[in-house]
Amino acid sequence: MGAILLLGLAIFSKATAQKKVKHFIVEKTIDLPADKVWAIVGEDYGAIADSHPKIINSEYTRGSLKAEEGAERMCYFNEKGTQYLHEKMIDFDPDNMSFTNTVYKAGKFPVDPEYTIAKYKVTHLGGGKSKISFDMQFRTKPAMMGGMMQGAFIKLIKNYMVSIEHHIKTGEKVTKDNFKEIKKQYNSEATVTKS
Repeated sequence: MGAILLLGLAIFSKATAQKKVKHFIVEKTIDLPADKVWAIVGEDYGAIADSHPKIINSEYTRGSLKAEEGAERMCYFNEKGTQYLHEKMIDFDPDNMSFTNTVYKAGKFPVDPEYTIAKYKVTHLGGGKSKISFDMQFRTKPAMMGGMMQGAFIKLIKNYMVSIEHHIKTGEKVTKDNFKEIKKQYNSEATVTKS
């Protein structure tokens, strides 16, 4: 009887320890072959600053030298380096052009790293087109900011997808200074699913 009670308490404790998270998926069709999109999103993992309008600098860290299982990167969002995300690549699957990005540490960002992950997937559509999918779950600190941050994250990812397309087509680094003009050149429509 005591063992059953302990098991019940353990299950109850685990169930109540689950935190509520926000979830969304952003998908966009891009007029580029999947292998070119994967080269930027998956293979060039440490250089995300070249194709992201809000990240001013990025680099591999902790001995990581290339995109692979366990690779880690730092993404800096301000010159001082106080706003950053330390991220880790897991479930790296280059054959299926997908990986999961976990947040290891967040400097001055209101996200809880333990509950913040994003799955990247690039799909070949044929005819020189591909689809990029970004499936994210997150929890904010404090939790009440979740709704507000979800809208900001969705906008950020939609802009990132436009930036990827521009960077591949031109080789130009996308920055917060040139993004406004870049965005005018591309279709920024994307499918968004929230849950």
